[in-house]
Amino acid sequence: MAVCLLGADALGLRSVWVADGRDWTGDSFRPTHVAQDVASAIDHAITTPRQTSRQAPRHMPRHTPPQEWATGRDGLRRLDPKSVQHPRIGLGRPGPRTPSVDVMRIRIVDAFTDRPFAGNPAGVLLLDAFPADDWLRNVAREVNHAETAFAHRLPEGGAADWALRWFTPVAEVAMCGHATLATAHVLHSTGAHEGPVRFATRSGVLVATPREDGSLTLDFPTAPLTPVEVPEGVTEALGAEARVAFDTGPNVGDLLLELGDEKTVRALSPDHRALGSYSERGIIATARAEDPARGYDFVSRCFFPNVGIDEDPVTGSAHTALAPFWSERLGRAELTGLQASPRSGRVRTELRGDRTLLSGRAVTVIDGELIA
Repeated sequence: MAVCLLGADALGLRSVWVADGRDWTGDSFRPTHVAQDVASAIDHAITTPRQTSRQAPRHMPRHTPPQEWATGRDGLRRLDPKSVQHPRIGLGRPGPRTPSVDVMRIRIVDAFTDRPFAGNPAGVLLLDAFPADDWLRNVAREVNHAETAFAHRLPEGGAADWALRWFTPVAEVAMCGHATLATAHVLHSTGAHEGPVRFATRSGVLVATPREDGSLTLDFPTAPLTPVEVPEGVTEALGAEARVAFDTGPNVGDLLLELGDEKTVRALSPDHRALGSYSERGIIATARAEDPARGYDFVSRCFFPNVGIDEDPVTGSAHTALAPFWSERLGRAELTGLQASPRSGRVRTELRGDRTLLSGRAVTVIDGELIA
């Protein structure tokens, strides 16, 4: 007899018809002659001598990805995954793939954390070159995290090793800390790069250096802070009164607001749409830590409605402004910031004049294929 085995994976449904040692893939059946094809398969099974069918081995892992099994001269055997067609949902041959990029690896990395499902997630794709911007934007929209990073290797002997760009679901950004950390993590964890890596970006050359403890340190430009008046209406939009306000310059593009205390920062529930009118990207709300013995010196939360992010979980670029702001007030060059979003994460900062070092860890949580 003939058996149709169905498996589902990230690409959709796939089918394999098995008839006593002969494998009929979904590609073998024509949409207008399904009945004839099925009848032929049954007829083949009836008229051909066959071995006794067996069940899949009992030791087959319960939660492994779907596999195709067939009976043959040697009993039950697993089909070679490369021989199995992956048609679109429905019958018939798969339609031609839209000309684009080849199948590639895509990873989701949680940055500024040492455990999965915390910190700030970023998509990371290592490419041969940058495709069209529309494709980059579509991928970032599909990933739908705060940022997706796209990188490709540069020729040896230049000022940088890799070119790097960052996209939110709605826009390309000039600088992103957590997605840079995530990209450096992928390069080092996969062996694609060893030692310090230099990224060519819209914000100049940014360097990521691996540390012996497993963390990574980013060398970013320090944001120039310019004091400004607290804008009218921002108290109502944020839901708390700000003590002072600072513009953070073109690379960061935020309005930095110091609030009264840590509890106020943690309790914020702003009107995200209203916050969009006060800066290019959004708002950084910060306060001194209530108890430095907990391991952090200041807290912050970041709201970026103008780039499609109501609240960013952990923002490396914002800490290039928070570092000089709090270093001046606390009298220390080395600090630790806690971003008190629901996912939360910590960023170690070191102010070095016009450069700020940002250190943290990262964890790869998803490693898969992009076929679009």
